[in-house]
Amino acid sequence: MIKQFLSVFLLLLLTSCKTKAIVSEGNANNDLETEKIIQSHYNTKFDFSTLYIKADARYEDDKNSQSVTAEIKIKKDEKILVSVRFLGITMAKALITPDEVKYYDKINGKYFEGDFQTLSKWLGSDLDYLKIQNLLVGQPLDDLKRGKYTNGIVDKLYRLFTTENRIEKTYFFEAERFLLKKQELSQPEKRRVLSVEYPNFQQVGKAILPTNVEINANDGKSKTSISIEYKTVTLNEEFSFPYSVPDGYDKINID
Repeated sequence: MIKQFLSVFLLLLLTSCKTKAIVSEGNANNDLETEKIIQSHYNTKFDFSTLYIKADARYEDDKNSQSVTAEIKIKKDEKILVSVRFLGITMAKALITPDEVKYYDKINGKYFEGDFQTLSKWLGSDLDYLKIQNLLVGQPLDDLKRGKYTNGIVDKLYRLFTTENRIEKTYFFEAERFLLKKQELSQPEKRRVLSVEYPNFQQVGKAILPTNVEINANDGKSKTSISIEYKTVTLNEEFSFPYSVPDGYDKINID
């Protein structure tokens, strides 16, 4: 139960927002070189010092469904604080840094403290701080400039594809600003697929962010989906990152 809840909680970190002004998009109809697609995408990347997000989220699996709210605070490249609430009550909280993940679950009275290597091995997914931060702002998990990709046009979107360590990675971009529309990780041997879609985008100050995110995970035995829309997005304001494990909680030990 703890592992399932933690997996879902971490999936909640892979998200983005609700619209104020929908950003127009374009259809891909001309072949472009891979380097051109990648550079055009990163030309839209925005810089920030802090990011505050308040979102509604809905989780569904084969047996359960649940709607919650999430508050996400990011200090770029340093830390992420996520609070998950139900009916206004904090049910779980996580503090994430490049070196450490801290998490507690109020439902079961458990908490976890460890590094990404331990957590990735336990969950069966390769995680690190930058992957989570990138997904929160609608960026690819990996630095595309370091990979080798084949390219093409699929459903009027530019498509980049590569295989690394038996993991198939696919990225789709619209043609107006080369915003990321979808990214998918697939492990055919283990029948695992994780897809993250960004249906629409909005302008927030000088930044362009997703308006909503659809996350779907399939491990061959079960399916999980999370739908998230941001209610509030604030850039470059100072705020605190309070985190402390309540008294009496039991530590989760991972071998």
